[in-house]
Amino acid sequence: MRFLVDESTGATVAQWLRDRGHEVFSVYNQARGMRDDAIIRKAHAENWILVTNDKDFGEKVYREQLKHHGVILFRLEDEHVANKIAVMEHLLSGYADQLPGQFVVVTDRAVRFARARP
Repeated sequence: MRFLVDESTGATVAQWLRDRGHEVFSVYNQARGMRDDAIIRKAHAENWILVTNDKDFGEKVYREQLKHHGVILFRLEDEHVANKIAVMEHLLSGYADQLPGQFVVVTDRAVRFARARP
C-alpha cells in the first residue's frame, strides 16, 4: 500500500511501514513543515493514504470537502510511538482491504469508518 505519513504521526511509524514493504512518503523526513492543505492535495494527487494524528484533516475532508484516497486518523490516548505502531499493525492485519478511499478514525479501542461525504 501507499501511505503518506504526516509529521504528527512521526518518522518511526513511517519507517515501520516501509520495513513491511509499503511505499511511504514521510512528511517529517521529506517535507518537514508542509502545510495541511498541501499534504492532503499531495495525498490525493499521488494516490497516497494519509496517516495522521491531526484532527484538522477531518475538517479538510468534511467541511472543506477536499478529496482524498483514504485518511487514517489516530485519536489515541497513548501517543507513544510503540502504541501507534501496535494500533497500525492491528489496523493493517484486520482492515487493510477496507482502507483505500475511506476516512478511518482509530482509537486505542476501536476502528470506525466515518460516514461518506454527502
